[in-house]
Amino acid sequence: MNALTQRFAFYLLTLVALPSVHAQMAVVIDQGADNPIRIAVVPFTDLADASERERISDIVSRDLVRSGQFSPLAVTDMLSLPRSQDEVFFRDWRISAVDYLVIGDVQRTTAGDLVANWSLIDVLGERVLWQGQVIGGESKRRDIAHRISDVVYESITGVEGAFSTKLLYVLVQDAGTSRVNYRLELADADGARAVTLLESNEPILSPSFSPDASSVVFVWFQGGRSGIYQQWIASGEQRLLARFQGINTSPVFSPDGTRLALVSSRDGNPEIYTLDLSNPSSDASLVRLTRHQAIDTEPDWLADGSGIVFTSDRGGQPQIYLYDFSSVRPERLTFQGDYNTRARSMPTGDHIAFIHRIDNRYHLAIKDLARDPITILTETALDESPAVAPNAAMLIYATKQGNQGILAVVSTDGAVKYRLPSAIGDVREPAWSPQLAPVVRTVEAGAE
Repeated sequence: MNALTQRFAFYLLTLVALPSVHAQMAVVIDQGADNPIRIAVVPFTDLADASERERISDIVSRDLVRSGQFSPLAVTDMLSLPRSQDEVFFRDWRISAVDYLVIGDVQRTTAGDLVANWSLIDVLGERVLWQGQVIGGESKRRDIAHRISDVVYESITGVEGAFSTKLLYVLVQDAGTSRVNYRLELADADGARAVTLLESNEPILSPSFSPDASSVVFVWFQGGRSGIYQQWIASGEQRLLARFQGINTSPVFSPDGTRLALVSSRDGNPEIYTLDLSNPSSDASLVRLTRHQAIDTEPDWLADGSGIVFTSDRGGQPQIYLYDFSSVRPERLTFQGDYNTRARSMPTGDHIAFIHRIDNRYHLAIKDLARDPITILTETALDESPAVAPNAAMLIYATKQGNQGILAVVSTDGAVKYRLPSAIGDVREPAWSPQLAPVVRTVEAGAE
């Protein structure tokens, strides 16, 4: 059995244990940027009674820390705690070597909504970069905070923030026993507020978001036979998309949401197919792309939908290939090393992330599609299942911490690293949502 055959069999038949109870995954920063941006997030005056809830300003501060690019000033080191712009004394903040300042307050309307009035201030330039409100219901407290973090991040770095996005992953309890329990979980980008979308005593794997994040697709071994399902997040409604003879796995939406790429062995060998979602039960909706005696697996679409990257051992070793719809002829993309798998296309369209093996250790790597050399981003030994943030700034992946499976995040330049370990079990197969439609209202000062 060759390396890719072993990987394919393991991928289909083995999942790691995860807990059945909900718990927020802790964020552990391993490495930040060499010269982080110095920022002070002054505790917001909270008139909405947050005594037993997370304070919005605390969540904002933790978001910025988690990005690895910011170093928030400790509250105990702040020389003053301004609530409004006229209370800001720039000299105090320059003494503390602060570059940017976030101030604000939280109030409650008569209708019960929370209103965060806040400002982002450039200390050195002594000017306001952003001023306005973020408004939402009491249940949207964390959404308000994440939205503020997104605005701060983009205003300073010029890159769209991804703090308001979601993570999807698989949890399994008591794997290898008669009590095995699988869960498909949806959580905030920092691991908080996890909810179960699907629970089963049969394997769930390969989750992926639709382009508008209204639904997810996944593989479910219901009745002991693999099928590809779509489930809408808001309603929980499901539909079976594919359950052909043999193995059906690795579904991923096309960028326009009209098709899936998937793997099926319906014809006797794992091959890459596309499935038209307008009529998935029709034979004409399924189109076979690859035709080779080797194993072809782990597809992902290029950002513009012009092709699909996938893993194949047709050259004797697992490598990344590209199926270009214009040429309909697979082209090998990776040549460095004897093992490259699980490619994921970057939203920018010019790079792929994938798993690269060196000295029997599996690392997350990135490659420019126009050039052969690769850049290794991680130093851990058993990395797998990368997924890309919608702003292309970060990658999330599964790895090991001792004997425990955890999620970890690394920036695409390798400078920032943090972990999302769970105190109650292992986590696997993460997917990162696209940018989401706002669930809170943002009103910039001076804007209608």
